[in-house]
Amino acid sequence: MDIVIRLATNADLGPIRDIYNYYVHRSTCTFQLEPDTEDARIIWFRDRSPAHPVIVAESGGDVIGWAALSAWNRREAYAHSVEASVYLRHDVQRRGIGRSLLCDLIERARQAGHHTIIGGACTEQAASLALQESLGFERVACFKEVGQKFGRWLDVVYMQLFLDHQTSSNVVRALP
Repeated sequence: MDIVIRLATNADLGPIRDIYNYYVHRSTCTFQLEPDTEDARIIWFRDRSPAHPVIVAESGGDVIGWAALSAWNRREAYAHSVEASVYLRHDVQRRGIGRSLLCDLIERARQAGHHTIIGGACTEQAASLALQESLGFERVACFKEVGQKFGRWLDVVYMQLFLDHQTSSNVVRALP
């Protein structure tokens, strides 16, 4: 399967929404309970910036996956911390496409001058967590029973990747 990874366009919003919405009622890979609307996805895309791109994986002219960098927190001091999201069409999983998308996001985050990428996943999403770990993300937190879906409480693991491994005197660390 030949894959092209590129920046998303307005024309990709339908397939992006369809890929995402597939999981809303079927999976714990999203904690959203109602499918995205066309208007909501348009607003989401309109609010993107070069620092927070959306990319797609395309094969044979079809969008088969997408990924995005989003602000970790809207407060100014968090400007160089981003969250990564990766979603694949359900019938193309475990073929290296998610890895390609996440690798592309990592490089875009570096080029944008970000310092760290955060990834979160429900503990039931072992493949997602393993992918992040294989690319150097480290587990930094596990929040217990923070989401409720399918009639049960769910835990979320947060992973983190530093894009510049330099330690300098201006880095403030918590005391032990």
